[in-house]
Amino acid sequence: MAELIVYGKENIIQPAFYMPNRISIEAGKAMHKLLNGKVCYLVDPTYPPAPEIMDFLKRKDVEIEYFDFRNTTSRAVREQILAKFAQGTSVVFLPGQVAKHRGTYSDVPSPFLRHVGSLHISPVPLYLGYFGDSVRNLYREVYEEGCHEELCILPQLAPGPQTGERLMKAWLETGAARFADQPILKTSLTTQLVKGIKAHPNTEIIDGMTGNTLPFFKALGVSMTVAKLLRKRDDKRIGVILPPGPGGVIATLSCLLAGITPVLINYASSRSAFESTVRQAGLKTFITARKFMQKLDTFPWPPEDQLILVEDLLKNLSKPALIANVLLAKAGPASVICKMFNTDARKDTDEAVMLFTSGSSGEPKGVTLTHRMILANTSQCACRLELDGMRFLASLPIFHSFGMTVAMMLPLLTGCPLCAYPNPTDARTINELIQKYQLTLVVATPTFARAYLRRADKETYKSVRYFVLGAEKLQPDLEREFLTKCDVKLLEGYGLTETAPVISANMPDVPLIPGSKFFVPGTVARSVGALLPGIAIRITDVDDDTKELPLTERGMVWFKGANVFSGYVGKPELNHDLFWNGWFKTGDIGQMDLNGFLTLGGRLSRFSKIGGEMVPHEGVELAISEGLELNAEDGVKIAITGVSDAQKGEALVLLSALPQHQRSSEEKEILTNLRTMLADKEMPTLWAPKYLVPVESIPVLPTGKLDLRGCKLLAEEALGDLS
Repeated sequence: MAELIVYGKENIIQPAFYMPNRISIEAGKAMHKLLNGKVCYLVDPTYPPAPEIMDFLKRKDVEIEYFDFRNTTSRAVREQILAKFAQGTSVVFLPGQVAKHRGTYSDVPSPFLRHVGSLHISPVPLYLGYFGDSVRNLYREVYEEGCHEELCILPQLAPGPQTGERLMKAWLETGAARFADQPILKTSLTTQLVKGIKAHPNTEIIDGMTGNTLPFFKALGVSMTVAKLLRKRDDKRIGVILPPGPGGVIATLSCLLAGITPVLINYASSRSAFESTVRQAGLKTFITARKFMQKLDTFPWPPEDQLILVEDLLKNLSKPALIANVLLAKAGPASVICKMFNTDARKDTDEAVMLFTSGSSGEPKGVTLTHRMILANTSQCACRLELDGMRFLASLPIFHSFGMTVAMMLPLLTGCPLCAYPNPTDARTINELIQKYQLTLVVATPTFARAYLRRADKETYKSVRYFVLGAEKLQPDLEREFLTKCDVKLLEGYGLTETAPVISANMPDVPLIPGSKFFVPGTVARSVGALLPGIAIRITDVDDDTKELPLTERGMVWFKGANVFSGYVGKPELNHDLFWNGWFKTGDIGQMDLNGFLTLGGRLSRFSKIGGEMVPHEGVELAISEGLELNAEDGVKIAITGVSDAQKGEALVLLSALPQHQRSSEEKEILTNLRTMLADKEMPTLWAPKYLVPVESIPVLPTGKLDLRGCKLLAEEALGDLS
């Protein structure tokens, strides 16, 4: 049996109604003892607890009250509980065995939470979590060495409505707090990478371009050799301009071993965005490859004396030193390697990796991902996936947090093979690699997936267990076509660079457990999935950050957890508006259901996600205003908003109150001229509005700021439902 640690014993009261998110034999024994045996257990025979729990209760000859959820009214159950209270006896609801995906935070299906809410008896929440000592088993519901259970007894909820929602909130926030306190998150990502690689030395990185393979131990040995050279430099951060693959792994791991922060550069960005990234990160050295430079001949490459070329670096490495390090990586203890490179010198909240995301004016914003954040999110992902036999496709760029965390760090930490290919738009080759190497986890954007579908058949994805899409809204037609043509269920997820990045994901449904008619779904249509363990959510009124709403009501979405960042680099004023008591304000509008699934209802922030890229509305407005020589003194005459788009996720709409934009017959010409004007300003093509909507005036709030909701409604009314 797993060890059980109990917190919150001071919250035990008699008599009371205790409501756990799940139950185990050890947790059941602990509660029985804490309540001095003066306890009755509430059981629905159609939703029975595990046999060993029922056997324990019968051996103890304890009281069990049965009720059939579907045929017993809330009032009748309430009277059952109150009768026990009158005798001085507490009541513990026993969740049954339920079909569920891995990493589910609660074994109580939503119908039961609604039923509990209608009892109008304030419960004492009990939170039972599972924790381990490695990324792979940090949240495993498996009794194995290094794992333990934690039972948290929380303060009794206040009387009032929506008890189910408040129970869910208490469970989520407790789970996030306990998850954040796990010892592994205080350690070093670099140390854990060395341990992960050493535990699976022969696992391979497959180069999808050449078919060559690189065992983990060789990647570590080369990285150790390169790291010794990098340590001689005075760089605190080094830019990495490489695609996913062996080179990207070695460059990133070398920096980490050298105690240098790798800054993963967006090589698809404009000159101004790249120059801003270099300035904000203080970069003076960059690692790249000559072959990659030749393919990106339009990228604003730094001067040659600032470049470290992978080909030249590897060619000039000392052969004896390289051989010695590869042998040490294969046969030496992880502790020796970690001591050699002092990998614990930077850990926990120290910066590990730096990425850049778009800013409201088009300038990138620096996001520091700490050791804690990356370890937390890889652990959260690992607990949701069946990792045995997993083979990853790594084709998303490593400058995207999903490509870095999920497709690079997670396989290295957990010993899963990965097949890397630098071009996620090459549908033919991607499909061939999936089939050839029997890959089981594919991550893409809906735009990429639509291209893959055109070149796929029922055989292409037979090996795939998880086909996860993010960055854009998953369109229903794409989901239907994939299921019909390829027999593949697309799984929509959600994440942010600022959360390292994964917040939630739909998962495949699991078969029902014999004898139980209830389940927690793996997928909920039109949702972005259930929150990963260790993440708490807060919903507020969109116009008042201090007005908290029930989790099931639509509002502004906030997150808290060990994977959530602490603020943008060098942006104190922006950070002030984004954080409240440790909660991060996402700018997304959404709500949860009582199974913990998050549904997003659009963004009130000034961005649109188009083809997976963040496009700043304010940047487009500024460029158009300058190009049209608009005078700010004349008031707000144009605004950019976003609407749903079947192909790209979202499309930009230009709302215009300008007289020259009122004739529909000239719309095509006006939009063409705007595209040309933006191109002349070296703006990305994604920044060009797709639609023009003439309006009487631009909606403005009393404060003088744009009425973002009003702008969006005007666009949707004019264009109709484009989804």
